[in-house]
Amino acid sequence: MSIRAILKDVVENDKTGAGKAFNLFIIGLIVLSAISISIETLPGLRPNMVRALLIFETVTVILFSIEYLLRIYVADRKLQYIFSFYGIIDFIAIVPFYLAVGIDLRSIRIFRLLRLFRILKLARFSEASTRLLHAFKSIKAELGIYLIILCCIMYISAVGIYLFENSAQPDTFSSIFHSMWWATSTITLLGYGDIYPVTTGGRIFTFTILIAGIAMISILTGLISSALNNQIDLHDD
Repeated sequence: MSIRAILKDVVENDKTGAGKAFNLFIIGLIVLSAISISIETLPGLRPNMVRALLIFETVTVILFSIEYLLRIYVADRKLQYIFSFYGIIDFIAIVPFYLAVGIDLRSIRIFRLLRLFRILKLARFSEASTRLLHAFKSIKAELGIYLIILCCIMYISAVGIYLFENSAQPDTFSSIFHSMWWATSTITLLGYGDIYPVTTGGRIFTFTILIAGIAMISILTGLISSALNNQIDLHDD
C-alpha cells in the first residue's frame, strides 16, 4: 500500500482505529483552540500567559495547516475539495494567522474574527451536520429565490417606513438607508424597540411587515424541514 493510500485511510476513513484517533485529535484541537481564543479576551493576562497562548496558537495553526495540506494531498479531486464547504472552512481556519504575521496594520485585525470559523470544522465529524449540508444543497435554487424575495421585501419595508415616518421622526428615519435597520429587525421579528413608528400609518404598515416577516420565516422553516426530512429518509433507506 502506498503512503498516499495509508494517509488517505487515516484522514478520510473514520472507521479504522487510526482514522478515529486522527478525528478525535482534530476535534480536541478545535475545542482547545476555541477555549484559547476565549482566554485571550480576559483582561489583565500575565505576559507569560500571553506568550503561552501565542505559542499554542502557532502550534495549532501549524497542525491545522498540515491537516489541510494532507486533505488536499489525499483527495481524489483536489480542486473539488479546496472549493467545497469543508475545504473553505479548513482554509479560513488557518489563513488569519498567516495574514497577520509581520503586519502591523490595525485594519488587518478584522481577519482575526475568521479564527472563529475553526469551530465549524467540528461539523465535518457529524453525520447529522452532513445531512443538513446536503439538505441545503438540495434546495439551493429555492433558497436563492427566497433570498431575492426577502431582499425585495426588506427594501420595500425601508422605503415604506421612510415615507410614513420621515416627517414625524426626521432624525431616526432620515433616509431609506437609515430605515434599513428598522426593516431588518422588524422582518426578522427581533424588534429591538430602539426604532419604532409613531404615526398611525407607520404603525399599520409595521403590522403588515410583521405579518410578512412571520410568513417569510414560516416559508424558510418549511423549506429546510422538508429537505432535512428527505435526507433523513434517504439515510434510513
